Order: sequence, then structure tokens, then C-alpha cells
Amino acid sequence: MSKLITGFSKFSKEEKMNWLANTFFDDKKTTVNTLKQYWNSDKKLQKLHDDFIENTITNFYMPYGVAPNFIIDDKEYVVPMVVEESSVVAAASLVAKFWSTRGGFKTTVISTTKIGQVHFMYKGNKADLQDYFSSKKDDLYKATASITKNMEKRGGGILNIELKDKTAQLDNYYQLHITFETVDSMGANFINTCLESIAKAFKKEDIEIVMSILSNYVPECLVRAEVSCKIEDYGTDNPEKYAQKFYQAIQIAKVEPHRAVTHNKGIMNGIDAVVLATGNDFRAVEAGVHAYASKNGHYTSLTDCEIKDGVFKFWIEIPLALGTVGGMTGIHPMAKLSLEMLGNPSSKELMSIMATAGLAQNFAALRALTTTGIQHGHMKMHLQNILTQLGASDDEKAIVTKHFDGKTVTHSDVVAKFNELKE
Repeated sequence: MSKLITGFSKFSKEEKMNWLANTFFDDKKTTVNTLKQYWNSDKKLQKLHDDFIENTITNFYMPYGVAPNFIIDDKEYVVPMVVEESSVVAAASLVAKFWSTRGGFKTTVISTTKIGQVHFMYKGNKADLQDYFSSKKDDLYKATASITKNMEKRGGGILNIELKDKTAQLDNYYQLHITFETVDSMGANFINTCLESIAKAFKKEDIEIVMSILSNYVPECLVRAEVSCKIEDYGTDNPEKYAQKFYQAIQIAKVEPHRAVTHNKGIMNGIDAVVLATGNDFRAVEAGVHAYASKNGHYTSLTDCEIKDGVFKFWIEIPLALGTVGGMTGIHPMAKLSLEMLGNPSSKELMSIMATAGLAQNFAALRALTTTGIQHGHMKMHLQNILTQLGASDDEKAIVTKHFDGKTVTHSDVVAKFNELKE
């Protein structure tokens, strides 16, 4: 039987679920019940969620946790995090507490410029194209005047429009490279609307517009976060030795891409969790961050470290294009709650908070890797997930957890101990 279908989007939610259950699952009743149990009992709220995307049939829940005790630029925060990976929130909380007694995290927003491009093909004389651009430049700004009016009142708008010759990379390829300031909004819709208006104003017979779209590579929307302390305050036995091992771990991530990818993934454990909690676009953030990690021609660490004159310093510089108004930030109830929890920050302040979350996560991972090893803490957290999967009761969880106190946790050993209880 064919599983292709016509008109699926016009089905009601019930009809969509029933078709899926009948077509792809053996136990149709259980399938529908599973989907329905994640519906929100508040019909108005469920309708809000249904309208976020197309063909919605249910909600997919993720854990929402908080990491307290962050001090960022002398201000106290509890940071919301949406993530499914064991130990991420625990690690962030532990590191926040650690640095809260050592001056906290210090941040600087270096720049906030975002980029959009009109990509086009042109086979004519380059000098003629440059003359045409120069004659049209004022008109390109005017073409967006009605769109940029409100953004300009808030301190944003179009900063510059450049003509770029890309024919060395691709025959006949040019672009209008446009820089924007979008203040507290991420600005995707604003930028794309401006670009399409500019493209219409620039187009002529011998110019073939290919596409007009913002870029998620934002190397000039940059924030720095750092921590520092005296070596003796590093917080381990033999602090000089372990601070040096931490430093070497950073150097390895700088030169070895296989390590750098995992190193940066750990950073994004913290950043993505806050991006999700605040209703921002984690795919855009991820893409821009990893492109930035390759900006010098090879993939490298996003964090850096220095040990000088008895002081340990650890920092990150990272591009983060974020919004605190518009999009999901103004629609999703939990995103609004997250932003209120953070004191309704500006986009610059949110950049600082997210960079700090990434730095904290990386500090936790590297200190664990260079001391006890990463699995010691991770598997202790994972133990509870294994026991949940096995259907252990609260009493059984308590017994097994006590058994593994001070021991290495492995999946097979947990299963064996659990089965022993059942005998």
C-alpha cells in the first residue's frame, strides 16, 4: 500500500493523527493516546502552539531547567536552559557558583552588525556596473525608507551598501553586501524585506538577480566573555599543574579539528540551551558560530586561555545574532518567562549572558577532562536516565544509586545491579 498522500495539510489534527496511526503503526490506539497525552489542556495555549508550524499533531517536550548563581558584569542571574543532555545544567550551576566567589564573569559586546546580501549575475563591463551602482546607491536607501523608518527610530537601520565583485570565485557573480543594525530584534524578516526592495530597485535588463537573503554568518556581531583568578584560587589540588593541563587542552583544540569540534560542541551545550529557552533561532546561531570557528581557514577552538604572572585567564569571543523582541520571543509564553527571569535584557545583554553560558560549559568540561575525566560526572547523571528506562521505582533508584556511589557507572553494570534486585 502506498504511503503517499494528497491534501494532508487540509486534514484536521485528528484526521492527521488517525492517518499516521493507521499507516505507520501496529498499535493504533496506543499511538494516538501517546500523541494526545502531550496536548495542552488549555485549548487556547494549544492553539497557539499548533499555529507555530504546519501539520502540527502534538507537542514535543524538552526539560526546562535553571542554573543559579551566575554573576555577569557584577549582576546576579538565574539562567534558564532547555536541554535534554544529562549534566549540562548541573555543570553550568557548579561553574557559576565557582566563579561567583572569584569576581564572576566579565563581558564586552564588541559589535552588533548584521549582514544581508543581494546575489546577482552580470556579464557586462565591470566599470559600467560600478557606475550604475554609484548612480543608484541613494535610490537603494530610498527604496527601503518606509521599511526602515521605525527601526531607525530605535537606533537601527541600514548602515552601508557595498558592491562586491566575486567573479574570481564564480564567473559573472556579484553581490550587494548590506550591513544592518537591528537593535533588540534578531531582524531576519526586517533584513529580508529590505533586501527584496533593494533588489527590485537595482535590477535592470543585464542584471539577473539570483536571490536576496540575510546571512547567518555574523562575524561583526561579536561578544567576549572572560573569567580570571590567581593560580592558587584555581580550585584543585596542585593548581599550577592542573591549570597548565587546562591550558594545554585549549592548545590542542586550536590545532586539532577532531578535538575542536567536540570542544565547541560543549560550548554550544550551554549556548543552545539558553537560545532555546529564550525563543531564539539555535540553527542560525550554530551555523554562524561554526563558520566563525573556521574563519582563519581551519576549524579551531572558540575559547582561549592564558597563564601569566600567576594569573589564570579564560575567555571566549563568539558571534551571536539574537533578539529579545519579535518572533518567538514575543509569542511563546515560556520564552517571555525566560526573558523576564533574566530581567528583560537588551539583545546586547542577552549576547553577554549566552556567551557566559558557553564559557561556563567549556570550563566545566575542560576541568573535568583534565582532572577526573568526563565520564565520572556524566555517568552519575546518566545513571538516573538508565534507571528510568528500566522502569525502576523510587526505592530501587535509591538502592542502585547508593551502590554506585564512588564507583564507575556503566550501562551494563547498572542493568546487572537492577536485575539483581529483581531476582
